[in-house]
Amino acid sequence: MTKNNAFILRLLFSSVVRRRSRLLVALTGIAIGATVLLGMITLSYDIPRQMSREFRSYGANMVFIAAGRESSMSKADIARAAALLPADKLVGLAPFRYLTVRSNLQPYTAAGTDFAQVQKTRPYWRVTGAWPERDGEVLIGADVAESALLSPGRTLTLEGRDKEQSRYEKEVSITGVVRTGGVEDGFIFMSLSDMEAMTGESGHVDAAEISIMAGGQELKDLSAAIRAGQDRIEPRLVKRVTRSEETVLKKLETLVYLVTAIVLGLTMICVATTMMTVVMERRREIGLKKAIGAENRSIAREFLGEGLILGVLGGFLGSACGLAFAQLISSEVFNRSIAIEFYLIPLTVIVSAVVTVIACLIPVRRAMDIEPALVLRGE
Repeated sequence: MTKNNAFILRLLFSSVVRRRSRLLVALTGIAIGATVLLGMITLSYDIPRQMSREFRSYGANMVFIAAGRESSMSKADIARAAALLPADKLVGLAPFRYLTVRSNLQPYTAAGTDFAQVQKTRPYWRVTGAWPERDGEVLIGADVAESALLSPGRTLTLEGRDKEQSRYEKEVSITGVVRTGGVEDGFIFMSLSDMEAMTGESGHVDAAEISIMAGGQELKDLSAAIRAGQDRIEPRLVKRVTRSEETVLKKLETLVYLVTAIVLGLTMICVATTMMTVVMERRREIGLKKAIGAENRSIAREFLGEGLILGVLGGFLGSACGLAFAQLISSEVFNRSIAIEFYLIPLTVIVSAVVTVIACLIPVRRAMDIEPALVLRGE
């Protein structure tokens, strides 16, 4: 470092220290702006991940059905299609097979499934009683319970015909009643293994529900990959879920960007106002420097240097506060820790410095317009 550069640095820091009471206001404003900037950017990156988790409580966002004229899919085909999905984002995959059965001469629709996976793909279900855990246990819909006067703890005899057209009869135990307000209220849910044993037909299902943490475009890309890799399965998106998710995320991102822009604008006003006050206080000093030969370029460099120092200090201070701010918002709203992107810290410092320097341009222009003769005469 040359003696000239070292002198300039000492001059800048001494100037900042001498006017620390006023410049502290600007530093606080910059730090607040950097806090909001880093906090909001971190949240904007993490909100889609957090919201994808939250939206999974509204049910599956993808469905597998048989492609073409086929009426069912094999479990092996479903497994191959599921292998094309990112395992770390897959919440649950519930197969379903439907069958018409009778009980006390009344026809019902029985659905064979995997109860452990259903609890992941349909977490909104409200069950009175308990979920089935063993063979021979079933879950009945609220409409079935009301029409047949059934309740948890009672038994139910199911009748029908297997693939050989032979009659079967199976007594099952009711563990719970599910009420959703949808068509599920008229179903009898049993394990897929029970249904296969009852009908003597295994290895096939009618549909499969998938709940996966992915946005709208990513879901479309995954569907296209499955279509390209499988010709027996047709993946379809649950549009009421995916569209709602896309709409909410876009509005949240717009809100985040709007708040960030407003805070940065207020930061620029705060810095510009403070630096303008500093310029007015230093009019005699600036006039004297010009009178002894200082160029406008050196005056501008001095003020912009002070702004740069404030921007960098405020950026680092605001980055630390911004990480804590983002973590607090995530824990309070989503009850989860946030994924911190550390590369955003230097970006925040750079943006803070640039915003501060831009805010100093008007005060610097005012300082360059000072006439030494007028100032030194006291005018």
